[in-house]
Amino acid sequence: MASTTTLKLPDELKARIASAAEAANQAPHAFMIEALAAQTALAERRQEFLATALAAEQEVAEYGLIYDADEVLSYIEAKLNGKSVKRPKAKKLSA
Repeated sequence: MASTTTLKLPDELKARIASAAEAANQAPHAFMIEALAAQTALAERRQEFLATALAAEQEVAEYGLIYDADEVLSYIEAKLNGKSVKRPKAKKLSA
């Protein structure tokens, strides 16, 4: 069930929202809900990205294995071009 939330918007922002909503053929309410949903999804994806990066950093710290970025890029490009190539091998991180 939906609950009611009150937002106090500056007059300029309210006018901009009304204009953008009209251009998108939406009611301002629908436009704001869509905008809030999009920003929430973006924030969630950012948090997921950061969590994945931190986990990768911990894995490197624990095992010391890395992939050479140029080798990975070459591998991906070859695969996209339909070539049969070997996967890059992880290497020990040199201190």
